[in-house]
Amino acid sequence: MHKLFSFGFWNYVARLILRNRITILSAVILITIALATQWKYMQFSHTEANLLPDDHPVNQEYNEFLSLFGEEGNLIILGVEQSELKSYKDFNTWNAIADSLATFNEVDFTLSTADLPELVKNEEATKFEIRNLISEPLTSDEQFDKFKTKLFTDLPFYKNLIYSEKDSVLRTAIYLKKDVVNTIERKEFVLDDLEPMIQRISEEQGIDIKVSGMPYIRTLNAQNIVDEIGIFLLAALLITSGIFFFFFRSWRATFISIVTVVIGVMWAFGILGLLRYEITVLTALIPPLIIVIGIPNCIFLINKYQQEIKKHGNQAKSLQRVITKVGNATLMTNITTASGFATFIFTDSTLLAEFGTVASICIISIFLISLMVIPIIYSYLPLPKDRHLEHLRKQWIGGFVDWMERMVRNYRIAIYISSLLVLIASIIGIYQIRVSGSLIEDMPKGKQFYKDIKFFEESYNGIMPLEILVDTRRKEGVTQAKNLKKLNKLEEHIIETPELSRPLSIVSLVKYTKQAFYGGDPEFYDLPSSNERLFIAPLLENNSGDIGLMNSYVDSTGRYARITTFMKDMGTDRMVRVEENLQEEIEKVFPADKYDVLLTGKALVFQKGTNYLINNLVLSLSLAIVLIALFMAWMFRSFRMILVSLVPNLLPLLITAGLMGYIGVPIKPSTILVFSIAFGISVDDTIHFLAKYRQELIANKWAIKKSVYGALRETGVSMFYTSIVLFFGFSTFTISSFGGTVALGALVSATLLFAMLANLLLLPSMLLSLERNIANKKTFKKPAMQIIAKDADEEE
Repeated sequence: MHKLFSFGFWNYVARLILRNRITILSAVILITIALATQWKYMQFSHTEANLLPDDHPVNQEYNEFLSLFGEEGNLIILGVEQSELKSYKDFNTWNAIADSLATFNEVDFTLSTADLPELVKNEEATKFEIRNLISEPLTSDEQFDKFKTKLFTDLPFYKNLIYSEKDSVLRTAIYLKKDVVNTIERKEFVLDDLEPMIQRISEEQGIDIKVSGMPYIRTLNAQNIVDEIGIFLLAALLITSGIFFFFFRSWRATFISIVTVVIGVMWAFGILGLLRYEITVLTALIPPLIIVIGIPNCIFLINKYQQEIKKHGNQAKSLQRVITKVGNATLMTNITTASGFATFIFTDSTLLAEFGTVASICIISIFLISLMVIPIIYSYLPLPKDRHLEHLRKQWIGGFVDWMERMVRNYRIAIYISSLLVLIASIIGIYQIRVSGSLIEDMPKGKQFYKDIKFFEESYNGIMPLEILVDTRRKEGVTQAKNLKKLNKLEEHIIETPELSRPLSIVSLVKYTKQAFYGGDPEFYDLPSSNERLFIAPLLENNSGDIGLMNSYVDSTGRYARITTFMKDMGTDRMVRVEENLQEEIEKVFPADKYDVLLTGKALVFQKGTNYLINNLVLSLSLAIVLIALFMAWMFRSFRMILVSLVPNLLPLLITAGLMGYIGVPIKPSTILVFSIAFGISVDDTIHFLAKYRQELIANKWAIKKSVYGALRETGVSMFYTSIVLFFGFSTFTISSFGGTVALGALVSATLLFAMLANLLLLPSMLLSLERNIANKKTFKKPAMQIIAKDADEEE
């Protein structure tokens, strides 16, 4: 390994690249074309992110529920306030929407005021009949008023199903076929059919129609991800290349860096297609991430090339030294960055494992592209002009380096006290962090579909499905009187829980049959007594139809019952309390020795997945720290150097965590990525500084102060350049409409800024304070590899 990464090896690499320029460029072009052919296999996720492993008990329970009742998230709802329906004509227009949607192949059935079934007792035929409440379009406002009176006062079965108990908002339920819910057909139906229809009717008739439901939310959310990829790419490219130009003041250097990262982005899309990974809210970040991480590679390589040209003006020697002197250092920094992402592979979450796999592959790829393409392109170009080298003499950069040296030289105690105070404040802030397992918290709050979610949540007490599966352990057990009473008791508890909506189950239908038996009198909307059941049973046996909605709430054997309720969007702490309260009631009503009851549903699975993910990402971050510590030990052969190098990289993570607590940013799947990403990137500066520090120690015969200040001056400028690029590069994520992406961008940017200051102020201060305890030949042994090559005069 030592030989592999020796200076001689990098000399060999430099000769290989520069002597085979045409072959390498051709290979890069061919690989790019080959990966471009894989773009067609890129596909966007049609399901929610499952944060749990397949064999997790919560997932197994959810899959058990799906095996009995099929896909639960197949409901799209349309809503309209009564005030919007000013006349019977508006009402007819509203009904026409449901009639039209019912004709689509993707729709199983609709339940709306257009075809509202009413259960009626037929005395002559001794059976129940199902008749439509409206058989044809209304012709007068009197009919409209009569219908509303009938619906709101006489049909409690439809309370919080068709009309809201709070404000009588009407809604239409569209049940998609279960086999299309998680396919592209759902996307095409929502975007190509439903959306244009609703928009056209809203504009033509002046009716404000609200739309929601999991299939609709998922489709528009996914489309928003697709729309933002292009915006992210353009923003990241413009901002990072703009900063690059500001530093270098060279259109040529800027163009070369743009070409390099664009190739990297093309490879990223190709790798996603090649691996057949779906594009999710996380993998969509990889292409702009490659731009943000790739530009610093370009800065190191181009800056070194220009420094060499300024020294001796020999292009061949300059290009050879770019590869030999910067190649190893950038390889090490890219490996540590890739390691930060690669730790996600070990989280047992498919979503994160795919993100970590592609990101780590792409980071190594952009390093290889940079190392090969930049020197080769420059080899065909004339030498840079004097104006292109002006940035190397900028006084304000020199002023910044002087300030750092002055702080480290004269104010070390102040640096330690400030670090300690910030650490204490951060720890206090960490205790204020809350956890969020909300399905909708990261959704774009400015979009209409998010506002519609809140509209339905206000009117119907929730939109996120929560399912209760009751196993009576016997065939036809659900319809037994005692079990119906137990189901009803549980429903009453759910109704009393303010975060949950009025539930749907077989109980509602049984109550409706009693009401129908008594001529439709709403006073009798209740469970029938034993005697009443004797009279109602023959009517049900003779009944030829059923209200289609209720077929989904008892399985074909009559053994399993399903209760569906909807949850409000709430914090994880409150959700846990609601779940515990509900679980307590379930255990009281359905004894475990006689019944099996599962509490499941998408919202609950997501919340459990968030908690699982947090635990795994703590392990992932710990693994990243251990891996990088071992890496530093292998490089520098000094245990004390490991401790010194970790402090300035862990402190920024704690500061960021403290900030999250103070400003109210919760721990959630998007924000817990911050720490592993930031740690993997920030440790790069430490590697650059310590590598140069060791080189200075040897050159200065172990003169510690001189070595620290020399390393600070040599690496300070490049660390400042790359940190600024990374800061603004990750800041581009804040233009996202997704709250999680905004938080990720802002937090990583802040962490990297803190990390730069820690590596430029705290790290050299510690090296000076510890002095002989660290920097001696016994404890600071010869490294396993030569990270930075010797100076030019030493080479010769």
